[in-house]
Amino acid sequence: MKLSLEALLILDALERHGSFAAAAATLFKTPSALSYTIQKMESDLKIKLLDRSGHRATFTSTGKLMLDKGRVLLQAVSELEQEAQYVESGWESKLTLALDASVPLAVLHPLIDAFYQQHQHTQLHFTQEVLAGTWEALLYHRADIIIGAVREPVTRGGIGCLPLGWLEYVFAVAPQHPLASAEEPVPQEILRQYRAVVIQDSSKHSSGADLRILDRQKILTVHDFRGKIDAQIAALGCGFLPRYMAAPYLRSGELIEKVLDAQCHQDMAYLAWNENASGNAAKWWINKLRDFDGFSALYQRNPV
Repeated sequence: MKLSLEALLILDALERHGSFAAAAATLFKTPSALSYTIQKMESDLKIKLLDRSGHRATFTSTGKLMLDKGRVLLQAVSELEQEAQYVESGWESKLTLALDASVPLAVLHPLIDAFYQQHQHTQLHFTQEVLAGTWEALLYHRADIIIGAVREPVTRGGIGCLPLGWLEYVFAVAPQHPLASAEEPVPQEILRQYRAVVIQDSSKHSSGADLRILDRQKILTVHDFRGKIDAQIAALGCGFLPRYMAAPYLRSGELIEKVLDAQCHQDMAYLAWNENASGNAAKWWINKLRDFDGFSALYQRNPV
């Protein structure tokens, strides 16, 4: 025998209860059995864990080291046992949720907290996707659940899908941008002359999708909505923004809303998941997200 969990348990019980007799009672063994196990490990490892010269055995410096490090191993083993039982009962060890770039993670903080209050053994992994990349994350198994995906839902078998509401957009420019003084509704011929700020579609297996970009219109590509808002405030370009995101800057005057002559200003946002890979954690999230009140800050239930 080399290092054994049984011996580590005995060392832990011995330190907690002070004697072989008391430790044996808690472990439902005889004191001689405990003593033999410790002596066997000492012999196998050629170390001395206990000083038995006095009336009561005491820990040596090596014994204290083994006790401290051993407790870390015992805790890890206990957690492993719990996680194994947790997974065996149908709960995933990891769940990946992909958010469309239009969905801020902060909206889901109440659900994340509620989930971890009940289920600490499932690791939640949140990623961000854009446009076609959000649907692709589900189809190519980069995510178990996608939240806020826009455009047409995937119709492939095995995919569950629910509408969350209408994501409304506003076309916005900085006050110093040339379009700020353009007569409304702004015609496409005028709009095409100015650079649009867009977020890069995260699709890896398709050409992606452009969000209301005109043919032959120049573009400035950024990596997220924060960069898009900053670029539009700096008058580096124009473009559509979710109304809830643009609202603070419209109120402050950093951005100005412009009406176009032909604009589609809303998209249906969807919740979708892989039905074949749905364990208990996925089911928990799907049920909570179906009627999550936090989405009212992002979506309209009825078309505008």
